[in-house]
Amino acid sequence: MLKKQTYLYLFCLIGLSFISTGQNAIEKGKSIQLISSKIHFEAGSKIVLRFSSLEKKNPVLYCSNNYGSTLIKSNTTSSKILSYNIPVHISNKSGTINWRLSGTGSSISGHLKIAPKTTVYSMETYLGPPSIEAGGRDFTMLVVIPTDSLDNPLKHETPVLVKHQFLENEISTEIKTDQLIAYKNIFSPNTSGRMIISSESFGKNSKEYDVNIVPAIPTNFTITAKRNHKYADGNQITSFITSIIKDSLGNIVSDGTYVSFFIRNKKQAILKTFGTTVLGIATAKMIHPDKEAHWTVKAYVEGISESNLITIKYAQVITDFEVKFSTNNRTIKVGPLTSFMNQMIPDGLQVTLTLLKDKRKIGVITKTSKAGFVKFKLKTGIYKRGVYTFQIRVAGITKNIQSKNIW
Repeated sequence: MLKKQTYLYLFCLIGLSFISTGQNAIEKGKSIQLISSKIHFEAGSKIVLRFSSLEKKNPVLYCSNNYGSTLIKSNTTSSKILSYNIPVHISNKSGTINWRLSGTGSSISGHLKIAPKTTVYSMETYLGPPSIEAGGRDFTMLVVIPTDSLDNPLKHETPVLVKHQFLENEISTEIKTDQLIAYKNIFSPNTSGRMIISSESFGKNSKEYDVNIVPAIPTNFTITAKRNHKYADGNQITSFITSIIKDSLGNIVSDGTYVSFFIRNKKQAILKTFGTTVLGIATAKMIHPDKEAHWTVKAYVEGISESNLITIKYAQVITDFEVKFSTNNRTIKVGPLTSFMNQMIPDGLQVTLTLLKDKRKIGVITKTSKAGFVKFKLKTGIYKRGVYTFQIRVAGITKNIQSKNIW
């Protein structure tokens, strides 16, 4: 039993001796070893990697970071020391630098950590959208990137103070950078206006930004009509005016809001006019009809809100008119055309002459009145001698003159 224990003890000593001898052989077998021990640096620092070397050739140092890669030759200070200066375009950028010696018998590699400077040099700030809707549901996002003098974003959880002012309220909120940036959603108030926003980090302030708080979608509104008289003279103007259009929070809609007015007559034909808001009120205009009419009018902020329905009636202004023919019946004079106070109708009233022969329409001539009269002249090259029927239409009234001979 004693002999077995003695043999076992001797066997363990031999094994440990073999392992120790192998490790020493491996260490002694390394021809290049890293001397530099520091791996954490501040951006902009001078970084030098030093190695002890037993090789005759000087290997190159391969370096890479997020911005690219490069090969660096050694600066030999002695026959046994290799020195590698990391170039500034790499050492100025925060992040990780991975390095590896190339062209050596054994592989040797490592990494360096570059931290940004601790002082803020500039504030990269982005804000959008520049206009948001009042009511507390819409928001604009402020993104802030505090950077050092070498344009490196500052470290994780750098504090940033977001400040915004609206009307009488001034609010400051502290946020922290995450993944190099800090951001904050700023929700709209209930009132339209302009909000001013800025940010600050370690005493460095950004420039001032502003956001327009625009009214929300308009609610329903009312319309009225305004005119000089009720007669269908084809000359005067009827104005359609909205009430002050507001959103659900009482904010007056933005100037320039487009309002469409649809007018339907007795024949269900539709006329359209439009206006844009100024201080919440939109005004549109339409010329009076030239004959008795019954209009229904409704306005829309298309796809959003609508007005009440109003009715307007226009009285017939011309009830009768005279027609005179020349000797050969080739000149037809219509008038005088008088209005509601027996005054001459304003210039521009449309008068239409239709000629028929053997119940077939031969021609249609349309002219506008001047000084209360309209004169038609039938050219011999177009209208041959013969018997015609004349239809003269003025302000919705038609007169038929049968079997009139022209030569």
